[in-house]
Amino acid sequence: MDLTDARWFKSSRSGGNGGDCVEVATNLPGIVAVRDSKNPNGPALAFTPEVWADFITSVKADTI
Repeated sequence: MDLTDARWFKSSRSGGNGGDCVEVATNLPGIVAVRDSKNPNGPALAFTPEVWADFITSVKADTI
C-alpha cells in the first residue's frame, strides 16, 4: 500500500498532550488509512470507505 500522497489528520478526540493520537488519511483512492501518530513510519491499517463509515457511525451511536 503506497501512502506517499496520504494527507494525515489527527482525530478530533486526540488531546494536545502528545499522548494517544490516531491519524487518518481519507484522500487516497478506495481506502481510508489509519495510523498511530507516535509512529508515523510504522504500519497503517487500511479500510474501504464503506467500512470506515460504518465504524464511525457505530462509534457515534456508541454501539461498539
